[in-house]
Amino acid sequence: MEFRGTTIVAVKRGGKTVFGADSQATMDTMIFKDGVKKLHKIYNDKVLVGFAGAVAPAFAVLRMLEENLNKYSGNLQRALVELSSGWQNLNAMRGGVEVMMIVANKDDMYIFTGDGMVTKPNDDFVSIGSGSKYCLGAARALFENTKLSPREIAEKALNIASDYCIYTNNHLFFEEV
Repeated sequence: MEFRGTTIVAVKRGGKTVFGADSQATMDTMIFKDGVKKLHKIYNDKVLVGFAGAVAPAFAVLRMLEENLNKYSGNLQRALVELSSGWQNLNAMRGGVEVMMIVANKDDMYIFTGDGMVTKPNDDFVSIGSGSKYCLGAARALFENTKLSPREIAEKALNIASDYCIYTNNHLFFEEV
């Protein structure tokens, strides 16, 4: 049986970055657990991480990222580049890991994938996970056509995603940096 599903969104506006996530874990065709924590603050609460995919590798990446943040005095880009290099070597030995993360501090936002790729999004909003297509479309419409706060955009976009994606629920969690 395969564990599936999550939806994470990050929105940056007005000097704030807000992450939102649903809380459902799905195994095959049933809801396995509600209330799963998918958002984490690290590096003295200055960096937000939201992850989708395999849990054990996500926590390994989280630990390695925090070690790199400490090593490079909180320089998020440098910490992620170093993480990417080390993770690609480990991942080659494992044969691929399904994990995807959004990582942000007050200034920058990145996506980290299971193959060790680091990408800086073009926009001030991004979404990952099973409901990400719905969530991203809603976030874009709200971001470009309203003056809503990042929290309001994240909440409305996640609720829209939960209406369409069976792997996304509307029991939501938020964090801000």
